[in-house]
Amino acid sequence: MNIASLDLEPLRIPFRVSFKHASAERNVTQSFLVIARSEEGMTGYGEGCPRDYVTGETDTSVIVFFERHRADLVARVTDFSTLKEWIRAHEQDIDKNPAAWCALELALLDLLARHNRQSVEGLLGLPPLAGPFVYSAVLGATDAKSFAGTLESYRKVGMRDYKIKLSGDADRDGGNLAVLRSAGIAPARVRADANNLWSDPGVARDYLKSLDYPFAAIEEPLRPGQFADLALLAGSLATRIVLDESITRENQLAKLPGEPGQWIVNLRVSKMGGLLRSLAVANRCRDKGLALVVGAQVGETSLLTRAALVVAQAARDVVIAQEGAFGTLLLEYDPAQPSLMFGTKGELDVDSLRFDHSPGFGLTPMPGLVDKSRHEGSCS
Repeated sequence: MNIASLDLEPLRIPFRVSFKHASAERNVTQSFLVIARSEEGMTGYGEGCPRDYVTGETDTSVIVFFERHRADLVARVTDFSTLKEWIRAHEQDIDKNPAAWCALELALLDLLARHNRQSVEGLLGLPPLAGPFVYSAVLGATDAKSFAGTLESYRKVGMRDYKIKLSGDADRDGGNLAVLRSAGIAPARVRADANNLWSDPGVARDYLKSLDYPFAAIEEPLRPGQFADLALLAGSLATRIVLDESITRENQLAKLPGEPGQWIVNLRVSKMGGLLRSLAVANRCRDKGLALVVGAQVGETSLLTRAALVVAQAARDVVIAQEGAFGTLLLEYDPAQPSLMFGTKGELDVDSLRFDHSPGFGLTPMPGLVDKSRHEGSCS
């Protein structure tokens, strides 16, 4: 296979509702789309979500990375083997630009699999997807009235697992926890995400204890990488710690102190630097006895949801929760069809979608996608 072109387009899709947490509030996607075309007439698509507070990436850094490597990728990548060789040769640059590389890698995997007339799972030597996949409800750091309304919507469809965002405002967080209590939600089904609210572990401990709520796990209460302090916090709160911003590469897992049972890794394909790296992290977590959440950036489209399904399937034995799959429940439109969304009980049943009989990731771009994205500007 020969690559004819690689193009980069911004994805700026309005949300149906805004979403707020301690690090950001957004009402539109902040993603990039890569379109890879072959001389043989095939097209592949990939998505990446740069977040400066997660990986240090910006829109500008994504464009710079793409332009730096576009010509070399077109010249060198002809099959899965040469793609892996390119990744090994550029490991350090990918470390610094994981979301930018994610968009490129997913597009190239999609293209290669389509060229071979096989699914991405087939290209990677993995079993075909088999559902259902069960997703957690995610509740933002809103006022209690809005929180209660969102919770009721989730309960109506039978969602069973919940993740709530903490704001650091005792009245707001306490009010939202009161809503959970009054709804009869078992704390064992509730994870909290603090989005790196505190740098002082003592302040974090005192605040979380003041909430008087036995969360099943607490995600990123401290600044990224404060592993020793996080281990002490897990002990003092008798809970597990979910690592998100603190783990963006496989080699960081070696820094975790203490027992593996106190840690859960939130594995998001974009921040990990693509699907191949995500699978490697999942395998290393299994080897180390670490549990996984297969997570998602707010505003991911079905392109990244589909990629995350590969990881969730491959690591089912260590995955305790999945996040994402909001599709057009959150987005005004989804650039790929079918739009992958959870339904009743938070389940996404992929069996009827027959991805094993569809080349690549098995998704079709919506008509006029490129024109829609170019309305906001592009790099091509």
